[in-house]
Amino acid sequence: MTDRLARLARSWDEAAEGYEQYFVPRFAPWVEVAVDAVHTIPFGTVLVPCCGTFPELELLAPRFPDRRIVGIDLSAEMVRLATLRAAGVGGDSVVEVVQGDAAAVDPGWAAAAVVSVFGLQQLPDPAAAIRSWYDALRPGGRLCVVYWPEFAEETGPFALLDEVMDGRRDRSWEDALVPALDGAVIERDELVSYRMVHPSAAAYFDAADRSGPLRATALARGDEYIAELRAKYLAKAPAGEWVHHPQARLISARKPPSRAEAAPPTS
Repeated sequence: MTDRLARLARSWDEAAEGYEQYFVPRFAPWVEVAVDAVHTIPFGTVLVPCCGTFPELELLAPRFPDRRIVGIDLSAEMVRLATLRAAGVGGDSVVEVVQGDAAAVDPGWAAAAVVSVFGLQQLPDPAAAIRSWYDALRPGGRLCVVYWPEFAEETGPFALLDEVMDGRRDRSWEDALVPALDGAVIERDELVSYRMVHPSAAAYFDAADRSGPLRATALARGDEYIAELRAKYLAKAPAGEWVHHPQARLISARKPPSRAEAAPPTS
């Protein structure tokens, strides 16, 4: 495992419980729209790379009974919480949670569907990852990926965090995603926005730091940097409850049927 991946795994180990409490309820509408996009799939396994605490499972299990549903995540603590969620889901589905690098999925899965929400943007090579997820589909299978683009909003908590971090935003990796799905039938490629509410700017910043994407930055740059960043953030943020409508990008694709499946009957 590279140093970057090890730090990423550790950051999500530390963030897992807080992520489940703070972000999972706020991200629920995007999870629902992603699961809705994998309708009418062939029989087979449903894969969820970068599953985190596995909120997709509660929607996938009743929709696809008698299926094998497999979550994959790099973080041991995320896997632990996902396993607890799996234990509480009834029905006939066979659920597994695997600790591993979801950036490269074995094509031998021959999956009926792949669903991933808010994991792609964290991976070292998102285009290679989305291609590996597509290659893991069986003919007729569907892929739906929802991720945070580099510019999710013009104003709001996410935009302000980008501003105070003063990072240069490179969108070239986003431009490579659809070309990476060469051969796929792209069914949807759109921005999906929902209302999100935070009790305050401080509540959001602290959640991002302790339970979200800033945890890896904190591990890399230290507590002093995070304290300075927090002060800059709160100095520019509005007071009171903060409502915004961030936009995530949804890409849904279908693998064409094999030649044998696509051929008309001869009699």
